[in-house]
Amino acid sequence: MEQLSLSFGHSEDTLKRRFEKAMGREVILTITDNISSMLTAKAKGETLSVRLNRIFLGAGMDVIDEVAQFLKKRRGKTPLINSFIREKRGCLREKAARKVNAKQAGRHYDLKSIYESVNMEYFNNMVTASITWGTKSPRYAVRMRTLGSFSSHSNTIRINPALDSNRIPRYFIELIVYHEMLHANMGVEKTGNGRRSVHPREFKERERQFIEYERAMAWEKRNRV
Repeated sequence: MEQLSLSFGHSEDTLKRRFEKAMGREVILTITDNISSMLTAKAKGETLSVRLNRIFLGAGMDVIDEVAQFLKKRRGKTPLINSFIREKRGCLREKAARKVNAKQAGRHYDLKSIYESVNMEYFNNMVTASITWGTKSPRYAVRMRTLGSFSSHSNTIRINPALDSNRIPRYFIELIVYHEMLHANMGVEKTGNGRRSVHPREFKERERQFIEYERAMAWEKRNRV
């Protein structure tokens, strides 16, 4: 397993105890090397399951306290966390992957602005994946088969360039971007028999939290995208 070239000031146990004290509930803390999403939390009854990137082991107490408050409230601004992630992102040792030449500015839509607004509104700027328009295909059927994808190997979201059209409403593209950002944020779960579950129940529930979900799905149904 790849590690980070960082000096750590906290242990998993000390962070776990600090989070439990701040929230007054049991915390299952997992330290990860996930570079797609630095911090995720999932309630399991009275227990909160937290996945935290390894870089936070070297964070100052002000950052750790903000993490604890964010986990307690599950909302609100996190300027210290965001600043810390930006500062330490260069220390991450990413998986071996070919360098992605990101193309974000389309003819009609700018993926960068869409990604940033969705990241801020729904993920508190915790998703770190890059985003790009995919490669164009000459065949319509092939072009429209996959609207978006996320690669954990390169930590990259690709959006089908056929969506870069003035006939496609922005809210529909935002849903596709949000869908792929959910993959980056949640990862892939495994079922009891070890099989991969790409869209588990929690994923579908969170997908429906997108404010324009019903409108976007109705538009897709009418237009058969």
